[in-house]
Amino acid sequence: MFESDFIDLFSRTHPMIVPLLFVPGAAFGFVRNMTHGGQGFGVTLALFVGGFVAWTLAEYWLHRLFFHWTPPGRWGERMHFLVHGVHHTWPRDKYRLVMPPAVSISLYFIFLGIFWVTLGPHYAWGFHSGFVVGYMFYDLTHYYLHHFSPKTEYGRRLKKNHMLHHFKDHSKRYGVSNMLWDRVFGTAPR
Repeated sequence: MFESDFIDLFSRTHPMIVPLLFVPGAAFGFVRNMTHGGQGFGVTLALFVGGFVAWTLAEYWLHRLFFHWTPPGRWGERMHFLVHGVHHTWPRDKYRLVMPPAVSISLYFIFLGIFWVTLGPHYAWGFHSGFVVGYMFYDLTHYYLHHFSPKTEYGRRLKKNHMLHHFKDHSKRYGVSNMLWDRVFGTAPR
């Protein structure tokens, strides 16, 4: 993908990197919300669930508005290819399905900062921990849908939905870990 093998190395990520990095990151946030945020288990759990649901909405809008946005010019085409086009070009590439750590770790802290400013220090960590688990669920579900055959009816519907996004119509079916927001926002074909 890159002329430099060294730079190309940083674009490849094994899917196990995701839980290795973010299970501790999410657990830390959950516990920190109770110990330093002054919230009990019930409030922290509610914040966690809220963060998880918020991730599903962020997943939909990031995929729809950012990943499928192509800015004008050659630079824009190149940027789009690096961000998401490579995935549509090689959807079975097992090392380019999850976000590289340099990007995902940066986003971890960017979103934590957003939640810190919007929710305050007493609620940010609990909400962020659910958001991070939502991200992990998305990234690992995405990998699974591309490389395995789901055993449940819902899993098979999710895989079919995502493969139709890849191979039939890139302007529909933006949800990967769920199909809810496609229905809500009218991007789920009948």
